[in-house]
Amino acid sequence: MTEVRVRFPPSPTGYLHIGGARTAIYNWLFARKHGGKLVLRIEDTDAERSTQESIQGILDGLEWLGVTWDEGPYFQSEYAAEHMAAAQRLLADGNAYKCFCSKEELEAKREAAAAAKGDYRYDGVCRKLSPEQVREKEAQGLPYVIRFKVPQEPGKVGFDDQVYGRVERAHEDIEDFVIVRSNGMPLYLLCNVVDDIRDRISHVIRGQDGLSNTPRQILLYRALGAELPIFAHMPLTLDLNKAKISKRSHGEIVSVQFYREQGFLPWALANFLVLLGWSTSDDREIFSREELIEAFSFDGITRSNSIFNYRKDDAFSFDGITRSNSIFNYRKDDPKFFTDPKAININAHYLRTLPIEEIGALVKVEFQKEGLWDSAYDGEKKQWFLKNLDMTRERFHTLKDFASLGRAWFADDFAMDETALAKNVLKHPGLKEWLPMLAERFDALPELSHDETERVCREFAEELGVKVGVLVNGARAVITGQVKGPSMFEVFAQISKQRVVTRLKGATQYFE
Repeated sequence: MTEVRVRFPPSPTGYLHIGGARTAIYNWLFARKHGGKLVLRIEDTDAERSTQESIQGILDGLEWLGVTWDEGPYFQSEYAAEHMAAAQRLLADGNAYKCFCSKEELEAKREAAAAAKGDYRYDGVCRKLSPEQVREKEAQGLPYVIRFKVPQEPGKVGFDDQVYGRVERAHEDIEDFVIVRSNGMPLYLLCNVVDDIRDRISHVIRGQDGLSNTPRQILLYRALGAELPIFAHMPLTLDLNKAKISKRSHGEIVSVQFYREQGFLPWALANFLVLLGWSTSDDREIFSREELIEAFSFDGITRSNSIFNYRKDDAFSFDGITRSNSIFNYRKDDPKFFTDPKAININAHYLRTLPIEEIGALVKVEFQKEGLWDSAYDGEKKQWFLKNLDMTRERFHTLKDFASLGRAWFADDFAMDETALAKNVLKHPGLKEWLPMLAERFDALPELSHDETERVCREFAEELGVKVGVLVNGARAVITGQVKGPSMFEVFAQISKQRVVTRLKGATQYFE
């Protein structure tokens, strides 16, 4: 195959989770680097669990992450006739046979093998049936499955995996596996191979849990007379207990939609997910799309499983997390939010370095959800709005922080950080009178500028015989609700004179 063609085949039985998203990103990066194509195939043959809602969630998640596909989405269920035709061809060519063993018979053999402390593999009893015996059982209306006929002669099925190297499995260690159920539905092993052949897939890039299936699928490729793709199996993503990340076990915490709702930037999450099992020789962590496409290769994929360091409420810890006041307050204000510290830090990097216009468009969506959006921010107050974002984003970690920690810049119903109140306000009882007095001096100014507010604060502090920091930090707390932030002289000048004066005058409420 001269053209690079890869595929992402999610099962629409739930949301797009981070493990699946990482697989999609790896395939997308490989296709883009080599000028190839990414095929999106929805494997919806599990009719009972597949839903239209899940399909749409997968499409939305991929589009949000910026993972674009070149063909599809194709739906596996639409090719059921092709899958069954392949099974019939394998039967006709002598590469498969009908198995009439009942569930009870197979279970009894499994139990006998377990009692003997041995491993059970199907003994191929129906493989030995003559054509006449097969016709007789069919005439009796006995249900049957179709099994693939694994070669019995000594030998091995081997392939060179791009991550794990040479992988081999002896014929004798592979049982005659089922390719069509007794209800006439072809199984994943067969459907997947038939679809990959039809879609001319050159590289199969998937999780390490697919490694054990590969020898059986190679047998199917050969029996169907098809060229083998190149295989690359990625390490799994595990939780802190070394259990595989899954939708059933971990709930929404591992869904892409969850991180979208928590205020993550799409490329920041994509950048983080790539690092779960892949790295460069210089351990670089921040990449633009173009840089990551250029840098990505199978050589950087590790063979060891990666750990997704999410934290549950009952096991919450700040270990490894930057202990700045902003992230501490964020976690404190929203205890249900938890995720990998590296994900938070990468997201914060992009939040603080992307063009402010791009951040503005994303914050607009967040403000609309929170009821904070003012149409004037798209008009006469646009530059004021963007400057506020630019001044505050240095200490923020997600888009939600603008509506929580930064709420005081845009609304009067903001929360007061308890640490800021105790440390910078209540610790200095004189502020009950001093802050309203400072408000009067600010109100007398034609406008609040950096230089004028600094002059007023320093002169007033000198009159009172206190450090200027006592006034400034107290003012920060009652004006922004926070312990730290941009220079308060810039804040005085930017946040609006009316809000500054009103909030300083209202400082008395915190002492009552």
